[in-house]
Amino acid sequence: MRQKISRHRLAALLFCAGASSAFAADDSAFSLGLGYNYSSGDYGTSTTTKTTSIPLTARYDTGPWTLKLTIPYLHISGGTTTIPGIGRTTNSNPRGRGRSSGGTTTTTASASGMGDVVAAVTYNAYSNNASGVGIDLTGKIKFGTADKDKGLGTGENDYSAQIDVFKSYGKFTLFGGVGYTVLGDSQFISLDNVFNITAGGSYKLDDRSTVGMSFDAREKVSATASPQRELTAYWSYKINKSWKAQAYALKGFADGSPDWGVGASAAYAF
Repeated sequence: MRQKISRHRLAALLFCAGASSAFAADDSAFSLGLGYNYSSGDYGTSTTTKTTSIPLTARYDTGPWTLKLTIPYLHISGGTTTIPGIGRTTNSNPRGRGRSSGGTTTTTASASGMGDVVAAVTYNAYSNNASGVGIDLTGKIKFGTADKDKGLGTGENDYSAQIDVFKSYGKFTLFGGVGYTVLGDSQFISLDNVFNITAGGSYKLDDRSTVGMSFDAREKVSATASPQRELTAYWSYKINKSWKAQAYALKGFADGSPDWGVGASAAYAF
């Protein structure tokens, strides 16, 4: 396993960033959203695993700051070695999904319940309207609220930091970013810290519609896992001043990612 940054030190930095947002500018907006995500893949195994996520999202924008909280409900059906967000990995939990109290195991099983709650803070560190260049800094904490015995998560907290850069050319925008995640270990699952990258572009069709495409990649989280490689196409539509909708389709190109996925969401701004 590669050397790990202290997750307690990174957590302190992320919480400090969140606390600073209380002193941002007065212009603000609050929104609530609900989504539906479905994915399917074999994750390098002989079994297809299907995952459904229904996330409730709260977002608050104030000045250069954006605060976001996501609370998902999950249902997973398929391979017992697959964990949402992680993929296939070695899990020695004796009460894990597919394992009975009598010691018998199955290769497939289903489970449902609350997923991992995610809190994120983004700061627009630089924005130049004349050049169309911007830089965002994001800190994110994934709390280990998903049931580790059901295989809905690892049961541990993860801490991430990312920098994103974008450049606009009229209606077209290019963007890219790099991030680093400190993944929490448990007594049953050992994970490495990982880098991730993202790159893509978006095009504003009109005042209401935007389409885009992004490629995301992440290192493998353990020696027995696989890296992630995903291409996502999306469409965003501003219904009116308050309502906004979005839909996407995803294609995976590595065993750490689902083979494919789709999703949609709607948000209301107060």
